[in-house]
Order: sequence, then structure tokens, then C-alpha cells
Amino acid sequence: MILVSKFMVPKGFTGITLFPFVFVKYAQLKENKVFVNHERIHLKQQIELLIIPFFIWYALEFLVRYAHYRNWYLAYRNISFEREAYHEEENLEFLKIRPFWNFLKYLYTP
Repeated sequence: MILVSKFMVPKGFTGITLFPFVFVKYAQLKENKVFVNHERIHLKQQIELLIIPFFIWYALEFLVRYAHYRNWYLAYRNISFEREAYHEEENLEFLKIRPFWNFLKYLYTP
């Protein structure tokens, strides 16, 4: 379910996925197929890791990436979950063929 809420979306972002919801900053984003696909990929990732472990892994990986890059944005963009979502967001058929735990292949990719 996609909900519009400026207050739930962190500053500098246009959306956030917190299973089972996708929060967007602007209503027109609900019509953006690429954006929605990106967020749906995150929903699939969260389900695969049983939600809470997803957020723990996400936070720990962000901290490791931040220690490595010393740059908040680079750390965020290099989280394996984000790498997968950004890489596949334009492939609107991706979720139909996505292998289980596919994000792992993005974990060590340079």
C-alpha cells in the first residue's frame, strides 16, 4: 500500500518502504512505475529477511559502508539492498523472475 506522507520520508529522499507500506513524499510518485518498482523490490527484500532482520542488516551494512567511504550518500548507494533496487528498478518484470536472496550478489560487487 502506497501512502503519501511528507513526515514519514526522511529529508533528502522521496520515499521509504516500511513493510507493508511505501511512504512517498509526493502523490504523483505513485504513478511513477520505475519508482514504485524500486520500492517493491525493497518490499520483497524485507519479506525475504522476515522484516526485522532486514532493517538490522541494512543498518549494519550502512555503518560498514560509511566507515569505508566516509560519505553518507556513497554509503547509502552501496548498501547491497540499494544496489539491487537501483540496478533493477527499470526492469518492470524483474520481480517475476528475481531469485531468492538476490541482493547477496550485490554485497561484494565493486
